[in-house]
Amino acid sequence: MAEGAKQLAAEQPPKKKRVIDPDSAAYKLGEITARNYEEVWEAKRNGEKIGWCSSNFPQELHRTLDIKVCYPENQAVAIAVRGGGVRGCTEAEELGYSNDICAYARISMAYARHPKAPEQDMPLPDFLLCCNNICNCMIKWYEDIARELDIPIIMIDIPFNHGYEADEEQIAYVGGQFRAAIEQLEEITGKKWDEKRFEEVCQITNRSSRAMLKAASFLQYQPAPLYGFDLFNHMGVLITALGAPGTPEALELLCREYEQLQKEGKSTFRAKEEHRIMYEGIACWPHLKFTSKSLISRGVNITATIYGIAVTHIYDDFDGMIASYFKIPGAMSLERSRDIRVQLCQEDHVEGLLVHTNRSCKLWSGFMPEMSRQIGQICDIPVASFDGDQADARNFSEAQYETRVDALVEIMAEKKGETA
Repeated sequence: MAEGAKQLAAEQPPKKKRVIDPDSAAYKLGEITARNYEEVWEAKRNGEKIGWCSSNFPQELHRTLDIKVCYPENQAVAIAVRGGGVRGCTEAEELGYSNDICAYARISMAYARHPKAPEQDMPLPDFLLCCNNICNCMIKWYEDIARELDIPIIMIDIPFNHGYEADEEQIAYVGGQFRAAIEQLEEITGKKWDEKRFEEVCQITNRSSRAMLKAASFLQYQPAPLYGFDLFNHMGVLITALGAPGTPEALELLCREYEQLQKEGKSTFRAKEEHRIMYEGIACWPHLKFTSKSLISRGVNITATIYGIAVTHIYDDFDGMIASYFKIPGAMSLERSRDIRVQLCQEDHVEGLLVHTNRSCKLWSGFMPEMSRQIGQICDIPVASFDGDQADARNFSEAQYETRVDALVEIMAEKKGETA
């Protein structure tokens, strides 16, 4: 280091480490996510069978049976956020996997062969739980790991719903698979299904989901008492612990915190709210800090997002639970997906739409050009998109992102001036 640089570094005040209040919702939600990993490691050490599970596999099944699982997608996010995404993707490519495969899958398949990641370790599985309501890449990804580790895979096929609601035949088809999966899990783990315990898990799931949706509903206020990116930070607990004890209480605390901020005229958005947008797509995790700060510096708050509330399930009975797993973003028709987003834009007073064209997520990004065109037309808002990736940092340009955001802000400001 040059002398001038050394002197400058010495003159800089030390960075203050962010301290999270242990009584806050953020702290409690973080503890729940961490506890899930700890419980899986403990079960593995105790000789129990543990699994890897796709994020939208029906968690009610393994939670009822008290089977411990961890989530490769969550692990891939943790690795990517902490700077290891490119390493994982490159390792997979060196093994012969195409660069075009989802980055989560590449990171996960590489980890299955070399299970060591300083950013986020987790034990190798004894079985796999896979559901394709996210995308069909999940099938080949999990089949590959099952073959490599020589372990069983439980697969639930939820067909893409070209209609608006799942019909009786679809529910019956998936219901049979749910029941078969229960029997398979009982056989693999030796544990027995308990109907009373299932009802308890469903009650927790519904309560957690309602609390998360209520927390997101505070984005309707002008200005909003929260920054929309905050919701992305809670995705981990929704995926790993939606039906776990403690989750609804922590999310209800989050609602009370947002309510108090709204009453006091305060916000977790640390700038003056000049513009309100919908953010469409999965977060660009390796560049989360940059993408977030770029919006804050321009006074742009995210006040609507499907991604932040995608993993919520509200239902009354077993068939209702099945139907709720047809309502995952990757399994819904364009028309239903569009209408949900239009409603969010209208309720949350959105002025523009920013679309993450995610190289990893072909299904989601594939129908976004037409969907975003329709949303923009119906809501009379400008649309901008940027290229990125959910875990591979190489597929993102800071310059392009800022150019697209600047263009969106310019059009939103112009429209405001016309209506002022």
